[in-house]
Amino acid sequence: MQQTIPDLDILQKAYDPSGFRNTGHQLIDLLSDYLEKTQKDRDYLVLPYKDPEEELLFWQQDFSSDSGIIDVFKNIIEHSIHVHHPRYIGHQVAVPALVSTLAGLMSDLLNNGTGVYEMGMAGNAIEKIITDLVAKKIGYTNETSGFITSGGTLANLTALLAARKAKAPSPIWEHGNQEKLAVMVSEEAHYCIDRAARILGFGSDGIIKIPVDKDFKIDVDVLEEYFDKATSQGFHVIAIIGCACSTATGSYDDLSALADFAEKNNLWFHVDGAHGGGVVFSEKYKYLTNGIDRADSVVIDFHKMLMTPSLNTALIFKKAENAYQTFVQKAQYLWDSQDTQEWYNSGKRTFECTKSMMSIKVYAVLKTHGEGIFEKNVDHLYDMAAFFSKTIQQRSYFELAMDPQANIVNFRYTNSNTRSISTLNNEIHQKLIRSGKFYIVQTTIGEERYLRTTIMNPLTQQKDLIALLDEIEIIANNIITA
Repeated sequence: MQQTIPDLDILQKAYDPSGFRNTGHQLIDLLSDYLEKTQKDRDYLVLPYKDPEEELLFWQQDFSSDSGIIDVFKNIIEHSIHVHHPRYIGHQVAVPALVSTLAGLMSDLLNNGTGVYEMGMAGNAIEKIITDLVAKKIGYTNETSGFITSGGTLANLTALLAARKAKAPSPIWEHGNQEKLAVMVSEEAHYCIDRAARILGFGSDGIIKIPVDKDFKIDVDVLEEYFDKATSQGFHVIAIIGCACSTATGSYDDLSALADFAEKNNLWFHVDGAHGGGVVFSEKYKYLTNGIDRADSVVIDFHKMLMTPSLNTALIFKKAENAYQTFVQKAQYLWDSQDTQEWYNSGKRTFECTKSMMSIKVYAVLKTHGEGIFEKNVDHLYDMAAFFSKTIQQRSYFELAMDPQANIVNFRYTNSNTRSISTLNNEIHQKLIRSGKFYIVQTTIGEERYLRTTIMNPLTQQKDLIALLDEIEIIANNIITA
């Protein structure tokens, strides 16, 4: 029987260093030109918006065409939102420092997982350095331990798993849920907390949502009431979660008061600092997280205000053993030793086994620019938000939802005689997005719709925020007079 000899040419081409070098140079030139354009040309669109079906058709046609890879890269740029544009003021996504993206290229090419030490020697060691630094900024002692994982959602879920391991009356990992467990959290908390509790089997009744006060912080005055009600209904409350800060309004919970409550009632205290926890790097704004050092676990996203591509999240435990006990199990084919407390085998304490070298992206920023760059970025973003809120208050036809604590500013245009204010602002938003001149989002506070900005770009200046308000006024007048 004649054997078919495989054609190796296509495989060899896929791994050809000279071709990689040539394409890489072209791509770097393309991206550098793009960055120069986004930074210097305010008329360059933030978002070249197209309807979903039109966009799908474009890529269907591209997929069947004979376009070269550089042309494909060009098209991807021109069909994507441009977060490096100073007038990107939308979702809570970092504007990556450029060296971190080069580290991402390195990570993808080496393709070292970090679950097993031999597969990720550099990545695991660097991850420990980075998480130890974050722990120090939080105010923890040398008894801490942490790791980096793929996003705040997964980090918060892992933290609650640790809380369940530490505080549930029965060994759930071995025997499953034996009691009605519950967690306490602000009604303004990110949806991932609700999702995590449901995944853990707590059900909707096991998610005790605490009302917020006038500043949208968890109302600490009603904590005892809600706790007593839950216990009287047969729930075993295992944890309370503080927001630093909330996603919609940017409000920081009173972490010291929550720590007091947790200690009094023997609860696990977790802080979801995915967005706003980065202020621990800022001398000016770290007061917003007073009490965070008393938390049992803290989540901070590097891919929010710490200039790193997503997803890249630190989960730090105050006590090292809590970082290791959650996923105690044997895997002889992975690890020679069954000792759980090995920082260099990250698969023993995370969901992820083949985890990418996320730590080197943060490390590259710190080695290139120094630790102070995180502080400068946080300070700039929060300072810009303070300026923007004052500017809004000086314009008679605009209304601020609340004085911002973070870089999240909610506001709306109020000069409307022909339609509801919420309807008008929804129309303003749609027209603004389709124009491509700015990118902002919306949110609902109470029963009302607000325009929502999150100032994420360190290159966003006061003139950009003023121009946004000017553009909104033009759009509103056109809508009203149409």
